[in-house]
Amino acid sequence: MKEKNCLIFGGSGQIGRNLIRKLTKNGYRITVVTRNIHQKSYIIKTQANFGYIDIIESSIFDEDKIRKLFQNAEICINLVGILFEKKRGNTFNNIHSIFPSLLSKLSKEYKLKKFIHISALGIDSAIDSDYAKSKLQGEKNILKNFPLATILRPSVVYSVDDNFTTNLMTLLSRLPIFPIYYSGKTKFMPIHCSDLTDIIFQVICKNVNSHTIECVGPEVITFKEVLERLLVLMEKKRILLPFPLTAANLMAKFFQLMPKPLLTQDQLRLLKYDNTVSGKYKTNNDIGVPSTRFFNKEVKNYCYMWKEGGQFSTDKYRNN
Repeated sequence: MKEKNCLIFGGSGQIGRNLIRKLTKNGYRITVVTRNIHQKSYIIKTQANFGYIDIIESSIFDEDKIRKLFQNAEICINLVGILFEKKRGNTFNNIHSIFPSLLSKLSKEYKLKKFIHISALGIDSAIDSDYAKSKLQGEKNILKNFPLATILRPSVVYSVDDNFTTNLMTLLSRLPIFPIYYSGKTKFMPIHCSDLTDIIFQVICKNVNSHTIECVGPEVITFKEVLERLLVLMEKKRILLPFPLTAANLMAKFFQLMPKPLLTQDQLRLLKYDNTVSGKYKTNNDIGVPSTRFFNKEVKNYCYMWKEGGQFSTDKYRNN
């Protein structure tokens, strides 16, 4: 029986975990595909009550195995994405272009009710970024194969489980001087993971058919302002030093040799472009799902982990 059966790729990440909880609480049965069940299953299986979630181990390019999963699915959601290229086929082209193309073909073949794909905001303008170009090509492949697909383009997604605010706070807590690029003027509209999850849920429940939806938070914040806000929340003082582009390129070239680079040359190029609404597509506000969570208030809930004394550094404990 297909009704309310949801097939999710990339379910172990911050968006996936929040989405699984949201969907299963509302009666959806979830099948999550992961490449390594031994590493990921313990995280995934705790997100829902017994009987609401199945975990399948498979390479995302094993078409024969993936094909079988579409037979009982009503909805497919693709959350798979990478920020930098790795070995063993984990390239931007494979992950962002070829794999979504495969999913969209199967969604059409098996007549799924909906295919939802998570892309990224601002990729139209980032013409010299390999990441952005692969995302754009993936979108084109999807709409060619499955014209009824819904593509969500979120700005930077943040939460206690993210790789954005948590990494920045870790670096800010360790470095007395923090380099900023392009004078820190790049603009973002960061969206909390729970707000993005609400958008995905409403797209499913209200059967929203807009091809592309830009998903943004309620504030426009520059990169420098993000750092300044994090420092205030962490109760720390650091020097934010504008870095020459030539030096930044050399630094990125060195960092990208690491297994988990802090910065790559492609990410540096991407940072040139504002991450805000383009005006070309509908936004989450237009479909009636405005973001309600503000950056400072949400980060305040978990920033204590980077303070001296941890949770006991707050005013509540300091005054006792």
